Amino acid sequence: MSGDVRFIEVHGYRRAFRMAGTGPPLLLVHGITDSSATWLPVFDALAEHFTVIAPDLLGHGESAKPRADYAVAAYANGMRDLLSVLGIDRITIVGHSLGGGVAMQFAYQFPERVERIVLVCPAGMGAGVHPAFRLATLAGAGPALMAITSWPVRTAVKASIPIVKGLGGFGLGPDAEYVLSLYGHLAEEGARNAFLRTIRAAADRRGQTITMLDRGYLAAHLPTLVIGGTRDTVIPSGHANRAHRAFPGSRIEIFAGAGHFPHHFDPDRFVKTVNEFIAETEPAIFDPLRWQRTLRRGRPIVALPTPGAKPVGQPEPMREQG
Repeated sequence: MSGDVRFIEVHGYRRAFRMAGTGPPLLLVHGITDSSATWLPVFDALAEHFTVIAPDLLGHGESAKPRADYAVAAYANGMRDLLSVLGIDRITIVGHSLGGGVAMQFAYQFPERVERIVLVCPAGMGAGVHPAFRLATLAGAGPALMAITSWPVRTAVKASIPIVKGLGGFGLGPDAEYVLSLYGHLAEEGARNAFLRTIRAAADRRGQTITMLDRGYLAAHLPTLVIGGTRDTVIPSGHANRAHRAFPGSRIEIFAGAGHFPHHFDPDRFVKTVNEFIAETEPAIFDPLRWQRTLRRGRPIVALPTPGAKPVGQPEPMREQG
């Protein structure tokens, strides 16, 4: 059902995406160096109930890799424009890792277009991040990446994956094999440059610089689900609980034994969790007056009724900028 990757042009750039199913729109946003392929273990099952759209972010996968703005705000704009070209207005958005930051930024910039949000091991909950990403922000990281993604090194790394896994996988735990497969994508100059621009817009040598916490109160009426893994070492596993605490009213589901990719670790449970969350919550309805009053107070307020609107189920947190 997931079919082949499709292509569409937005602002003159090729945008790759997968799209299948019928029903309410569900946007899946992947993380850094990854692509829409990360969702394949859950794509078809989700498409049984939803119209699933899984794009390759600009600079990733089979999308164009121009010299461009790769900050999370720019990615959010790109998602808005892609959805507009596809004729999709309101969505439930699922974001993994950096994609979680993009999802929260999307909900912050375009709250009228978001019905619910699902954050999977999301970025932006604190400085903590795997040391490899900190190193990528340093001067000289470009030539170093070029060297370690050269054909001889990639060949050696591929051959050594079983040994690396046995030695702890560079601290990547259950994600070692998948993450090491992703690093090979950086052999392409365009992908490497996009990666460096993306990570430097989101982190520095001390860790993540983007934050989703200071505007979390704006999501008090947005149904929010946080999914994490107990063995996540890419982003500290405790950040899922931090997100849950920061967004009052949110739900949390922790996959014991999972690393940074819970949707790979237990696809059936992931699909069931997302299905139940959507079935049990009402779509958020954006109220500009409530948004204004919430901003002025700097904390959640009791929902102001929207004339003729169906009330939102339970209060939930919101996301902020990435």
